[in-house]
Amino acid sequence: MSLGTPMVYPAHRQLLQQGDESRHVLLLTRGVAKVVASSESGYEMLLAIRVAGDLVGEMAAFEDQPRSGTVVACSEVTARIIQVNALEGFLARHPDAMRAILAMLCARLRWANRRRIDFRAYDSLTRLARVLAELSQAYGHQVADGGARQQILDVTLNQAELASLAGLALPTTEKALASLSKLGLVERSYRKITVCDVPKLLVFAKVFAENPY
Repeated sequence: MSLGTPMVYPAHRQLLQQGDESRHVLLLTRGVAKVVASSESGYEMLLAIRVAGDLVGEMAAFEDQPRSGTVVACSEVTARIIQVNALEGFLARHPDAMRAILAMLCARLRWANRRRIDFRAYDSLTRLARVLAELSQAYGHQVADGGARQQILDVTLNQAELASLAGLALPTTEKALASLSKLGLVERSYRKITVCDVPKLLVFAKVFAENPY
């Protein structure tokens, strides 16, 4: 924390921009941000969600390459801007922090690999269920008076963004969400999703003890 300069970003503000050649990283201390990437054709895809405690911008900083994605604040976000030289010096002096960074990077690679496997191994309904199950594990919180089995996702996602995470077309995602609702696994409201029965969703999605986040 002492390495960074505190910053406050309003909702919808870009924290980092794809293609930019800056070399600092951001340590998020409050709020939720989305990582998106755009292709040359203009197609935009949601790559990841980041919350307080997450580090963003580390790939460009460590690789000395342009930013591979844009980070956008979903709500008001506070963060610490840390220059890469200061971060590298800190990690050299604190091997435990280096191990934590490596564990974070491994978890993100594991999640990306899982999505690639899902694309070939599961049908569209199961793929969406897997994404929702993993989001509930990482960002869900218990619904008031809903019992331990119910969780609401603590991030705001529209259906196009869910489609991006699951690697599905938007119409396919809409149909899959409707099917999961009919099965009593999820409930939908405006940009909010409630998992009605977390254990049943995990079984349906074939998600077991390990958490890729």
